[in-house]
Amino acid sequence: MAKFEEDPQHEQEAERYERPIPSREYILDFLREHTNAPVSEEYVADGLELEDEEQRTALNRRLRAMERDGQLIRTRRNLYGLPERMDLVRGKVTAHPDGFGFLVPEDKDQKDLFLSPREMRQVMHGDKVVARLVGYDKRGRPEGAIVRVVERGQDRVVGRLDEEDGISFVVPDEKRLTQNILVPPGEEGGARPGEIVTVEIIHYPTPKKQPTGKVIEIVGEHLTPEVEVEIVMRKHGIPHAWPDEVLEEAKQVPQSVGPEDIGDREDLRALPLVTIDGADAKDFDDAVFAERAGEGYRLIVAIADVSSYVKPNRPLDKEGYHRGNSTYFPQRVVPMLPEALSNGICSLNPGVDRLTLACEMHVTSNGHVDQYRFFEAVMHSHARLTYHQVAAMMEDGDESVRAEFPHVVPHLETLYELYRVLHKARVERGAIEFEGLETQIVFGENNQIEMIVPYERREAHRLIEECMLAANESAARLFAEKEEPALFRVHEPPAEEKLENLRDFLKTIGLDLGAEDPPSPKAFGQVLNQARERRDAHLIETVMLRTMKQAQYRPDNHGHFGLAYDHYTHFTSPIRRYPDLVVHRRIKDILAGRRVKEGKKEAFKANLAEIGEHTSATERRSELAERETVDWLKCQYMQEHLGEEYDAVIAGVTGFGVFAELTGVYVEGLVHITNLEDDYYHFDPVHHLLRGERTGRIYQLGDPLRVKVTRVDVDDLKIDLGLVKSPAEMGAHQDEEAEPSGAEE
Repeated sequence: MAKFEEDPQHEQEAERYERPIPSREYILDFLREHTNAPVSEEYVADGLELEDEEQRTALNRRLRAMERDGQLIRTRRNLYGLPERMDLVRGKVTAHPDGFGFLVPEDKDQKDLFLSPREMRQVMHGDKVVARLVGYDKRGRPEGAIVRVVERGQDRVVGRLDEEDGISFVVPDEKRLTQNILVPPGEEGGARPGEIVTVEIIHYPTPKKQPTGKVIEIVGEHLTPEVEVEIVMRKHGIPHAWPDEVLEEAKQVPQSVGPEDIGDREDLRALPLVTIDGADAKDFDDAVFAERAGEGYRLIVAIADVSSYVKPNRPLDKEGYHRGNSTYFPQRVVPMLPEALSNGICSLNPGVDRLTLACEMHVTSNGHVDQYRFFEAVMHSHARLTYHQVAAMMEDGDESVRAEFPHVVPHLETLYELYRVLHKARVERGAIEFEGLETQIVFGENNQIEMIVPYERREAHRLIEECMLAANESAARLFAEKEEPALFRVHEPPAEEKLENLRDFLKTIGLDLGAEDPPSPKAFGQVLNQARERRDAHLIETVMLRTMKQAQYRPDNHGHFGLAYDHYTHFTSPIRRYPDLVVHRRIKDILAGRRVKEGKKEAFKANLAEIGEHTSATERRSELAERETVDWLKCQYMQEHLGEEYDAVIAGVTGFGVFAELTGVYVEGLVHITNLEDDYYHFDPVHHLLRGERTGRIYQLGDPLRVKVTRVDVDDLKIDLGLVKSPAEMGAHQDEEAEPSGAEE
């Protein structure tokens, strides 16, 4: 019926195995085309014309692996069937703190299945399962019953050890893990009740039994900022301990650059390249230099050549891929690579030779990169500058700081000229610039939070950003022009449904995205510019930001919508982002003339897609962990301010209340709808507001409030606020009669 040599993956299988067999994809295609019911292993082997006993044995192993991964279902009669033909859905369990959950299908065209608390007893948040559609619940949602657990999502859980009636158990810190982990006698690992521990799962839950585990680590006794970071790392599965083989390989990496390392690299050591970073930065992965070139500029961005020290499939590389990226917590960094590299040989420290992969660009007077080239180089940083030093020299004209760096000041002045040219081109290109507020936590004595302050972004920050954007875009153009597979940073336009909702919202406040369909990035930028001076500017920017999709790493070059680039990738941070390391290797392949053969491009792109999916997930994982840590710190800080009153601004509106940001404190809390006692309030999702049924009073994004801190729950990361003065009492909506700002009928 089918010859497995016709398998598109046959060549790849032949490279991996001496006696190749059909790939998983080909087996699935065979079953879809040639079967109408579950079939035996013998039927599959005969159909694929596998006569060799060794190949049949290998097929048996592959079918079992496909069963384990949920690609096939094996019936009680030992027949193999396709899940989609058996009304089965494969996906990941997402649990809710209230005990129920959902199965999110791998097939994006399938709807989520509701999982009742009864079904959730046998699984945990993050498990991969196969489930059967069994009907619809009272709310009309498709409901599922779990058939098989394919892969467990948790093998270790962090939480607080507790004891009741002589029985020890761990209460998970992750609220979506709703079952306590029983700890059998003797498995407490020396931990005492009340301590934060890590427990390893011994037995997973069943419909009748709770999960059990053993304590393998005591994280800490009390919730301090340091312990909270330890908890969050374990909770989100962020790797933080270096395997022995990784540390051993890191020890072998040289800590200086010798003549034998330089070889025929271009020598940039005499060029006054400088690094510009934050004052507390310890790794410097990019250096810049600019000079006038005719009517335009010559810009060089030199990036630490991490790929010279981190070789594919070696322990350092595998661990870098596993971590995906560095994770940045307040007062602590969990690096992607050991410090021997990230703070040592792969950091462009001042006064030492370093290997780099450099991008030289010619930028025209209107800010367009019309020529570029990539090359391997050796450099010698002429200064380690901070953003504040550069701002002092270039923006404030501080002569005392300029006197410290006389050898680089002229080149910095040229860089500033170039920055303004590039930024002007960015605006004209239509790149979207949201003005979101970033904050940083200031710690005082004994590691206590002293204050939360806005993070000041000056032109020195934007200078480096524009240089990096130019280099990133040039790298993506290289791949596109050479038609070589690579990993791009893709940001797609907003989904049609969200665009329609945004258009409806803007129409009600007298704005629109223009006639373009779909609207361009420039159309978004024009709306933002029109909104800058409006009272509801914060509301407009928030709604537009929520319309945007999340950027991802993918092998398909679909451009970057937010930056208005047709080609974009990440080239500039291989120390802290694995995708950048992949990009460096691909550039080096092109420079060395190593091309991906036509017949292998699809397999190569499939591997890149896997890397992109993994690193996009690790990026989201780090963002969640970083955000949760900051939220915890803010809750801890606000515990000292219970009962205090603050002016605030509404930062979010929901059906159950409004989230308000405390002015000058930069912390959000919830004013629950039950605190709005003068009327019955109803949520208007189009206008993003609550409206009083009788009074017509409005609570809208951007409105002022006066609130009181009534409760802080550090465990659940919640801050409750009481209403002291409403928007109307604060002077908002006085000229309006139950209509949102600028509304038109």
